[in-house]
Amino acid sequence: MCTVNQIPDVLTLAMSAARHAASRQQVIATNVANADTPNYRAKDVLPFSPKDGTAPLRRTHAGHFAGARTGESTVVQMDGLADPNGNTVSLEEQILRGIDAQRQHNRAVTIYKNALDIMRASLGRR
Repeated sequence: MCTVNQIPDVLTLAMSAARHAASRQQVIATNVANADTPNYRAKDVLPFSPKDGTAPLRRTHAGHFAGARTGESTVVQMDGLADPNGNTVSLEEQILRGIDAQRQHNRAVTIYKNALDIMRASLGRR
């Protein structure tokens, strides 16, 4: 149950997943932009985790400690074969990662839209 000022957990989860997919797309774009930069190491974002199925901690006041913000992503270096110039970016791999990130984003937006449709229907505002 949520009050007027709280966001339902399913919407928070969908929003976090969409933010994660967007941050992953940003890292992938940076990798592609540096595909010819000598000694550049390809990066990726750790997989999205909805906190083991539990509701995320809520930070209701700036002075409260709540750990990492919902939707924060950690960027890590990827291991891979390096070109003779030391670069580890594989454009084929980045394309596949970009497609995966797009699917994650589309899934999150679909969940968000369907949750809003359910809430509208329950209020009689279809």
